Amino acid sequence: MHPVVVLLAALLTSGVGTLGGLGGAIILVPLLVIGGMTPAEVAPLGLLSVVAASSAAARRQMNEHTTNHRIGVVTESASTAGAIAGALAAGLISERALTLMLAVVALVAALAGGRRKGMRWKPDERAGKDVVGEWIGTMNGAYSLNGSVVPYVSKRIGAGLAAIGVSGIVTGLSGVGGGFIKTPAKSELMHVPVKVSSSTTTFSIGITAAAALIVKVIHGDLDVQLGAAVILGSLAGGLIGANVQSKMSPIVVRKFLSVLLVAVAAILILKVL
Repeated sequence: MHPVVVLLAALLTSGVGTLGGLGGAIILVPLLVIGGMTPAEVAPLGLLSVVAASSAAARRQMNEHTTNHRIGVVTESASTAGAIAGALAAGLISERALTLMLAVVALVAALAGGRRKGMRWKPDERAGKDVVGEWIGTMNGAYSLNGSVVPYVSKRIGAGLAAIGVSGIVTGLSGVGGGFIKTPAKSELMHVPVKVSSSTTTFSIGITAAAALIVKVIHGDLDVQLGAAVILGSLAGGLIGANVQSKMSPIVVRKFLSVLLVAVAAILILKVL
């Protein structure tokens, strides 16, 4: 495939993926496979896309205090281990079975987020601007929304870690970032606000993908020329996606995420038909 085509695909998918907190690889990987590349060729490019887009979006999201690093690091302890195990076990599960499994997970996550109405965490008029950000020593925090402050408290940490550990295995097996599991897991299982969940996932999936990417590079699976195109496109896409997301309301972000997950499931199902 021509590098310019790959660059444009990475730009588009990274922008959309960052906007929804999914990581663009969940869309980029099946698109490149449909375009004629093999899953083995595409997997390291998907991982590289996740790392580049995550790096590009990080500064904007950290400046807005929507990234909770403690949540990100704690959940990555499970996800990174899963990613390494998945990368080493690649090939043990058939491509068709893995693809259908990913589609089902995407649809379940879309349903969980789409059926919920309104906002779980409401603005607190008593909270001052000084509490915005992650609260040190906890997995809680607050973020700004239209001039108000919205505090939140993370819940059901164990269930969230279990789901995010599965996302790491998915990353290692398929080359996608696992964000389509991580963002809904944080938002719906752990009750983290969707904007915080999306930003934290964009930050954390870069760590997981980097762990799996090392294994792919050691095995010599990465095409350097196409890899350079993916980096350029994903860096630009990550910046654009983060800028657009910062202007969207939490409800719009959640609805967009649900629609995007349905689209991802459709792409995956079409891939195996």
